[in-house]
Amino acid sequence: MRYLGPMRIALYEPDIPQNAGTILRLAACLGAEAHIIEPAGFPVTDRAFRRAGMDYLDQVTIVRHRSFDDFEGWRKKMQDLGDRARLILFTTRGSVSYLDHAFRRDDVLLFGRESAGVPDYVHEAADARLIIPIRPGLRSLNVAVACAMALGEAMRQTRARIAASP
Repeated sequence: MRYLGPMRIALYEPDIPQNAGTILRLAACLGAEAHIIEPAGFPVTDRAFRRAGMDYLDQVTIVRHRSFDDFEGWRKKMQDLGDRARLILFTTRGSVSYLDHAFRRDDVLLFGRESAGVPDYVHEAADARLIIPIRPGLRSLNVAVACAMALGEAMRQTRARIAASP
């Protein structure tokens, strides 16, 4: 069974609520499924998101995972069902440009914590580690900006169409 649903974004232990909110809004507008791998640095309940002004919450599919192990269990279940669910990590430690990577419709685009990225065991679990090239001497892009760039390129390559509301 090949995955034909929307593109998927995963946030590893997000720690800036405004960035997570921006990414959820992006997911809502482009029809992407959003996965949040906890613990987060802020409450990730529907009530907390609504209080923060996330008025697009009803328009996005959010899947919460209590830990990276739970997330990996979900991925294994998807793979057992025939979904490749490749884990594509965006990291400043990557060596392959996201523009040179061949995305697949069933990839999961993973973004780390703004303050610390992801630990080594997450790097090791990734099927690909990609970088968004930036000018020398600069640290990194805002995670929401990086997510928008990556999702846009993945959708362009896979000719993904904007999904209907959940």
